[in-house]
Amino acid sequence: MEVSSIAVDESVSTVFPPEVLRDALAETVDTAVVDAGIDSLEAYDAVVTMAYHESYLDDVNWIHSIQAGVDRFPFDELREHGVVLTNSSGIHGPAVGETVVGYMLSFARRLLPGVKSQTKREWSPPEWDEAYTLAGERCCIVGLGTLGRGVADRASALGLDIVGVRRSGEPLDGVQTVYTPDDLQTAIRDSKFVVLAVPLVDETHHLISTEEFAAMRDDAILINVARGPVVDQEALVDALDAGVLGGAALDVFEAEPLPEKSPLWESEDVLVTPHCAGFTEDYYRNVTDLVQKNLTQIDAGEELVNRVV
Repeated sequence: MEVSSIAVDESVSTVFPPEVLRDALAETVDTAVVDAGIDSLEAYDAVVTMAYHESYLDDVNWIHSIQAGVDRFPFDELREHGVVLTNSSGIHGPAVGETVVGYMLSFARRLLPGVKSQTKREWSPPEWDEAYTLAGERCCIVGLGTLGRGVADRASALGLDIVGVRRSGEPLDGVQTVYTPDDLQTAIRDSKFVVLAVPLVDETHHLISTEEFAAMRDDAILINVARGPVVDQEALVDALDAGVLGGAALDVFEAEPLPEKSPLWESEDVLVTPHCAGFTEDYYRNVTDLVQKNLTQIDAGEELVNRVV
């Protein structure tokens, strides 16, 4: 595969300005960096993007997704047209891990209701038995890839007892017990926090639904930094309304942006963030490093890092 020019699609503006990535690439790689867009007249061999456009099938040899999740890309069509797809797996662990710990602290230290009271100018201390500390609480991380390990490292540092779910069931340092997906309900049953960090594939669609909410503690907190459809959102609302779930911190949703009429906006026990758990000022630098490394791999005729297709 030859890459003489690489473009940055405007879709990356969801996370950072396209020009900062273009400038960083231009300073770092020998390959020409050009403007890209669905109506662009520029020709380019590779593109760094967040979105997928059908024109890529005929226009490029290589697509690099700035996200780890690649569920928006049509794998079969890319293979048919000989287009290589790589992703940004491996760069989001620290940011997402810190975000998840922030969610946990928001619930444990009653910061979420405190912020809501502040907006109403209400002085509302929590009840004497509402706040708690994280040390000794059990956290189940569903998915122990880069994101899950980033959560595990930071949560264990705060004294949480970590268990996890991974397809292989193989042990992992820092995780007390690793379950397979067949034992998901056992894994989540006694956990105060259930953190979702799995990719969206057929097997994980609505992985958490009515039966799983019934298996969880009625004071459990669900945290989703995976993909929205991993959770059956209607079942989640029902569980919150029925009081069989303690709350939820949600960064991803079945429909994004979250519709204005969604009941999740008004729930007292839900923390909503706009798909930004992985945001950091270094995001574009981390993507630049991956792209640069893969250009080196291409020049050497070696396998690309994080190749998906």
